[in-house]
Amino acid sequence: QVQLVESGGGLVQPGGSLRLSCAASGRIFRIYDMGWYRRAPGKQRELVAIVTSGGSTNYTDSVQGRFTISRDNAKNTVYLQMNFLKPEDTAVYYCNARIRTTSWTTNDYWGQGTQVTVSS
Repeated sequence: QVQLVESGGGLVQPGGSLRLSCAASGRIFRIYDMGWYRRAPGKQRELVAIVTSGGSTNYTDSVQGRFTISRDNAKNTVYLQMNFLKPEDTAVYYCNARIRTTSWTTNDYWGQGTQVTVSS
């Protein structure tokens, strides 16, 4: 079994910063891409940022230049540094990881979600 546990959400004023963390644990053979998604009220889930096992990153246009995704492979952890937050960033943020658990089994795993609220 594999678990992804997120932390770091909360309430912040516009222009503020938050850092999300997501640690994977359990039977892990290898972790491939790791990413962050979000779902705002009344909207579909969207990809926010993704980082490959080699460190390449990609961001959705609305967060480019404000958010930074990174990972610590030794700790099986992915981070999302969010700066200059806007009210439209308010959402539940989910981490995702593609993980190989055996030599023949690879699946996508999800965290439980953490609420980020940007409001004055």
